[in-house]
Amino acid sequence: MSRIGKKPISIPKSVAITSSSDGIVTVKGARGELRWVLPSCVTLTVSEDLATLVRQDDSRDSRAKHGLSRAILANMVKGVDSGFVKDLEIQGVGFKALLQGEVLNLSLGFSHPILFKIPSGIKVSVADNTKVKVEGIDRQLVGQVASDIRSYYPPEPYKGKGIRYSGEVVKRKEGKTVQ
Repeated sequence: MSRIGKKPISIPKSVAITSSSDGIVTVKGARGELRWVLPSCVTLTVSEDLATLVRQDDSRDSRAKHGLSRAILANMVKGVDSGFVKDLEIQGVGFKALLQGEVLNLSLGFSHPILFKIPSGIKVSVADNTKVKVEGIDRQLVGQVASDIRSYYPPEPYKGKGIRYSGEVVKRKEGKTVQ
């Protein structure tokens, strides 16, 4: 049996989980509402403060979807209750970020600025022109937006310039030497 799938999910008082007969799970909380379609091989049981997922059989596919469903549902509960945050740092001379409405303007040493349109459901804030904070209730979307921003100029190993996650360690390489 899946070790992750059999763990019950604790539901805070401010969160409500509802499930329809066609498998659509709705999680409502203080920060918003998320919906997800539960796989057909997994059923959801909600009590007062616990939610449990049970699979129909022991096939390989059912076991995999059992743990996946539990993880996604737990992330949905945490997202609508407290939300998710990814912090990015921009390092390099002249590298900076500016927030202009729903567009993040990145100056990363190219001949042109990079304009990143912020998707709905995501809040981006910039501090000190070099610290970008990505916030939202959907864990997958927050991680994808942070990854998309980082992909414009990942940290390079020689000078360390680029966009990195907060706390990320970049292994530095030694440059060429003259003999």
